[in-house]
Parts: sequence; C-alpha cells; structure tokens
Amino acid sequence: MKAKVVAVGLLVATLALPLSSMSAAAEPTPAPSPAAAPYAIDLATALRLAGANAIDVQIARERLSAAKAVAVSTLSQFLPWLSAGTTYRRHGALIQDVVGNILTANKESYTVGPSANLQVDVGDALFRTLAARQAARAADRQVESQRQEALLRAAQAYFDLLEAQAFVAAATESLDIARTYESQLQRAVEAGIAFKGDALRVRVQAQRNQLTLQQAREQQRIQAARLAEILRLDAAVELVGDDVELAPLAVTSSADAPMDALVRQAVAARPEIAEAESNVQAATETEKAAVYGPLIPTVAGQAFLGGLGGGKQSGPSTFGASRDYFGTIGWRIGPGGLFDIGRVRASRARLAEARWNVDRLRDSVARQVVETRTRVESQQQQVETAKEALGAAEEALRLTRARQEFEVGAVLENILAEQDQARARQDYARALGEFNKAQYGLSRALGLLRSAP
Repeated sequence: MKAKVVAVGLLVATLALPLSSMSAAAEPTPAPSPAAAPYAIDLATALRLAGANAIDVQIARERLSAAKAVAVSTLSQFLPWLSAGTTYRRHGALIQDVVGNILTANKESYTVGPSANLQVDVGDALFRTLAARQAARAADRQVESQRQEALLRAAQAYFDLLEAQAFVAAATESLDIARTYESQLQRAVEAGIAFKGDALRVRVQAQRNQLTLQQAREQQRIQAARLAEILRLDAAVELVGDDVELAPLAVTSSADAPMDALVRQAVAARPEIAEAESNVQAATETEKAAVYGPLIPTVAGQAFLGGLGGGKQSGPSTFGASRDYFGTIGWRIGPGGLFDIGRVRASRARLAEARWNVDRLRDSVARQVVETRTRVESQQQQVETAKEALGAAEEALRLTRARQEFEVGAVLENILAEQDQARARQDYARALGEFNKAQYGLSRALGLLRSAP
C-alpha cells in the first residue's frame, strides 16, 4: 500500500509539469535537404515574379508585338515597291507589224535597270490599316488581362502555401502533445494505476496525428511546387512563405461600396472589356472596307529608268537609256470589289458577333463582382467565427490545465482540449487564407489588381 502511494505521488509530480512549457517549445521542422534547401519568399516577391515571368503574360506580349508589326506593315501598302533586274527577248521568223502586215523579222532586245511599282486598293488598304490599329490596342489590353490573371493565380497559390504551412504547425503541435500524454499514461500503466485501454486510445490518437502531419507536409510540398510553377521557378526548390502574412488583408478599398457602383467600376476598368471593344472597332473597320472600300478606286503605276539594247539578229546592236512610265486608276467589280454581297454579309456578321461578345463579357463581369463581393463578406464572417472558436478553445485548454485534478480522466480531457485547439487553429488559418484569396478575387473582378500587395 505504501509503495502504491509513492507511485501515485510520482505520477502526480509527472503530470503536474507545466504543459505551457511544452507548447512554447520550438516546433520541430524537417531538416532541409542539402540538394534543395527551402527558399523563403514573401507575397510582394511572388507578385512581382508572376507579373514579369508568367508564360501567359509572355505569350500575350508576343501577340502584342505581332499585332504592332501588322499595323506597321499595313502602312507599307501605300508605298511603291522597287525591283531591279534584266530582261532578254529574242524573236525569229514571221511577225505582224502594227499595221497588220505579216513579215519576216529576226531580232533581239534586252533591258537593264530598276523600276518602281505601285498598286494600291486604296479603300481596302485604308480600312485595313485602321482595323490593324484596333487589333493592336486589343492585344495591348490582352497583355494587361493576362498579367492580372497571373497575379491572381500567384496570390491564391501563395495563400494556399501559407494555409498548408499553418496546418503543418498545428499538426506538429498536436502530435507532440499526444506523444507526451502517451508517454505519461504508459508510465502510469506500468505503475499499475492507469487503465491500459486509455493508453492504447492515446496511442491511436497519436498515430492519427502522425498521419495528419504526413498529409499536411505532403500538401505543403505540393502547394510549394504549384507556386513555383506559376512563378516559373525551379520546382525542385521548396518555397516557404512568410507566416506573418497569414493575416487579414485589405486589398481593395472598394469592398464596402454599393453593388451597382462596383459593377459599373468593373465594367469601366476590366481590360477584357476594353479588349472586346477594340475588337468591335476592328470589326467595324473591316465592315467598312467591305461596304465602302470598293467605292474608292484602285491606283497602279510603274516607272522604268534603265537601258534598252538590241537590234537585228545579223546586224549591229544598239544600247542606250530608256524610260517608261504608266499609271492606271479603276474600280473592281465582283469578288473583292463592288457588289460582293457575300463579303459584306460576312463582315457584318463578324461585327455583330463582336458586339455580342462585349455584352457577354459585361454580364460575366457583373456576375464575378457579385460572386467575389459575396465571398469576401462571407469569408470575413467566417474569420470572426473561427477567431471566436479559437479563443474559446484556448480558454478551455487553459481551464483544463488549471484543474488541480491529476487523474487519468483529467489527462484525457487535456488531450481533447489540445485537439480542439489544433482544429480551431486549422480552421482559423483556413479562414484567413480564404478571406485573403477572396480579397484578391474581388480586386481582379474589379480590374484593379496590381503587382504591389
């Protein structure tokens, strides 16, 4: 009996150790691999890299360069083109003269020199140039659209990484707590004052926590690889976000504005709508080219400044300067010109399609504003709820630890309280991450997303 009292006293002393020192201890982190050490990155750096390196942005920039080149190329249609070369011609036997007589002639001739040539469908070239300028403006707006999309993907991936890191921290703490209590109960079982079933229950919980930690680390590595892909970094390098940034952000100051005002702001600012409107202008110029372009005449001309030589085949040859000029003006009737009904109808159909596309985008933007605004408001409420739940869980844990009961039942209560706190931490981290992502989603819907956080 005396030995049992001594054992109980030892168990009481063991369980009375301050649990706060355990939770305050540094959380164990996996040792970095020498071949791929973790690389710390913050939100501002991620956004800058996304805006500069995203593949979709680079593709859009190349399209813009091509559109600008086409716009410059259309201007060359109004300029003459030069050619230089030589021509040789030889004739033998019968030939008809300008009067109509048939006679025998053996002769040869050749020309050497440059010539300037010009052939312009003035109406078609004029409207094609205007359409090319609008296409270049649309390509410029597409670059901005792709840049904002890249920034949104980078911000969302960054906060996904922060959420995963928070889950790893919470799972690590839960595992440490479960293993500590498992060790304590195992000693109590060996002393004969605790039920072995309770010890096994705690062991099962510790294994579950171990599984949760493994899954959390897996998700953290996956999210780091996804962020590296968006930023065009080496996926083998594990990115680590700044945990301090997992806090409520105020990305846009327009979140509290009336819904109709937000929709109007988004319609005016979204680069996709500006791009679509430029496409409408380009289609308008194309339609004008089909309707009014054929009314403007086609101009053609040629100037030859060189030398002409030749003569009779059996006689002496002569060579000297030669100049030829000619010019024409006319109208084209039929396909590609006047009365080309099919071309006119096709251009008008494309114009109508472009206008319908603008209406579709405006409806889509209005829906996105409503969705993201609703999501921001909902996530803000969820952050407050999760924060209150975390506060309650921490207070419950504090009260549980403050109890002066050192029976096995109190130990299990501590385990449950620690589990509640871990789950509350995860819920709060998830709510913070989703709230910040919703903020960036609203900023993107309003067309206001910038590379500076």
